[in-house]
Order: sequence, then C-alpha cells, then structure tokens
Amino acid sequence: MTKDNHHVFTDGELSRSEGTLRIDTLDGEMEHLPVESIDTLYLHGQIDFNTRALGLLNDHGVPTHVFGWKDYYKGSYLPKRSHISGNTVVEQVRAYDDADRRLGIAKSMIEASIHNMRANLVYYNARDCSFDTEINRLESLKTEVSGVDSIDTLRGTEATARKTYYSCFSEILREPFSLDRREYNPPTNETNALISFLNSMVYTACVSAIRKTALDPTVGFMHEPGDRRFTLSLDIADIYKPILADRVLFRLVNRQQISPDEFESDLDGCLLTEDGRLTVLEEYEETLDRTVEYPRLKRKVSYKTLVQTDVYSLKKHILTGEPYRPTERWW
Repeated sequence: MTKDNHHVFTDGELSRSEGTLRIDTLDGEMEHLPVESIDTLYLHGQIDFNTRALGLLNDHGVPTHVFGWKDYYKGSYLPKRSHISGNTVVEQVRAYDDADRRLGIAKSMIEASIHNMRANLVYYNARDCSFDTEINRLESLKTEVSGVDSIDTLRGTEATARKTYYSCFSEILREPFSLDRREYNPPTNETNALISFLNSMVYTACVSAIRKTALDPTVGFMHEPGDRRFTLSLDIADIYKPILADRVLFRLVNRQQISPDEFESDLDGCLLTEDGRLTVLEEYEETLDRTVEYPRLKRKVSYKTLVQTDVYSLKKHILTGEPYRPTERWW
C-alpha cells in the first residue's frame, strides 16, 4: 500500500477506533484515517489525543508533527525506532567530537546548500532576471568552503551566501510579493510567512527521514546540539530548503496560485490563513511526490526519497567512511 502524508486542520479529538484512527470534530463530524496508509501525520488544528491513539501510531511507525496556534511548529511525537543501533549513535557522536570529521561533514552540507541556492538563481537568470553577480558570488563562496578551518567561519560563509541569495527574491517574485530582508519569529510580511511555513515543513520531513535510520536527530554537525531542536534535521533541511521550500514558493507566487488575501496580519506578525495553508500544502505535497532520474540508482526517485537517500549516505559515511554525497541539484 502506498503511504502518503496526511494533514489534519480540523479541531477536535483524535482517537483509536479498533484498528484505525478516528477524528471527531467539534462540529459533530467524524472521519476515519486508515493508519496503514499514512506515512507522516501533521496536526494543524487544536487536537486532543490519548495514549491509545499514540499507541496505534507507534505500532505502525507513523511520526506525528504538531503545529500550535497560528500553525507555528510546536514539536513531534516520534514512534519507537524500527532501526536501533548503539554502534551508530556512538560513531555519530565520535564524528561530532572529532573536529576534522565534523568540519568535513559540515562543509559537504554547506557546499550542497550553496549549490542548490545557486541552481535556483541560474534557473531564473535564464528567464527574465539578471543575477550574474549573485551567481558568481555564490560560486566563489562555495569554493571558499573547502579552505574554511572552523565551524564558526563556515557559519559565516553560509550566512553570507543566504543573504546574497535572498537579495534576489524580490526580482524573482511577482508583485505584490517581495523580500527586503529575512524576518521570522514572527514573519513580518507575506513572503517571510511563506518561507517560514515551508521551511518548517522541510524540517519535519527531515525529522521523519532521520527517524527511519539509527541516527540520533539531536546530534548535528553544522548546528550545535541543543535542548529544544533536532539539530541534525536542521543540517539536512538547509540542503533542501532551496529545492523544496523556495521552488514551491516561487511557483505559488508566480503562477498566482496564492494571493495576499490568503494571509492575515496582527500583533503576531503576518501568517497564512487556513485556506492559504491548504493551498501551500497541496503544492508542497505534489512536489514531494515528483520524481527525477537518479544517476547512482539508475532509476527515478521522488523528492521525498532524495531526502531519505541523503540521510542514508550520511549514515554510511559515519559508519564506513564512504563519501558523503548530499544532494546537489543536477536536474
């Protein structure tokens, strides 16, 4: 059976009904969700759930990502691992503790991230934009990565690259959407709101992918481990934000699939309405399911599978020393 992501926007209660999930909404409606068909569950509404529902999700290995008021990402319920390996975790921590190994992994991640940002600019440069200066700047920054001698310096290089990249958004986007600067917590305009929401979706996709391996999502290489974030997920997400979040953003705006009417502004900044989130998620999920010819596997794989492939490549590198090959867009 094909498994898909499932998004729940209604308010109500999530419970177990025999061998399946049931949602009882506040307005008296009921919906059954066959748990066998769910890859990842996203709860966007105000949902109550109990241990029986969580037990069913756990039995079927379904990660659940919870979004709170105004659809801010709040956290994840992750089922027991299907792959458990103390050796993998030990080797992952050893790689983090070894300054040279950690820096090497982080460099590969940032090189891929910059490459994917540059690939987006090259795509739009061939249309009605003029990004020669920014494209050359990103190429130069990617080249500089190999000579970086510390994580802090690498972070500075990545920040410069992202600032260069974001400076091009206003020219790419159809009016009235624009981006003068990246702002979040809270986002201050429609473009920032779209970026924040889509970035959170990419982050949760990476959480789910890492959970399918024995890697520990709290031990990252570019980002410092913390108490409140899955830092390895942040690392992988930086590679895929240009491929997933940003290309979805550009398509939605430039094809006029979304309008300023699908946002609301208040003291908490500018956020998508429920209709707006549905529009974004429809395009995002379609993108995850798109396929590309994958040279190493000699077959077509979905974008969702690409994320998983990157995680497996990292795991192999940590355990065996095989080259780590994060995805650099070739198509």
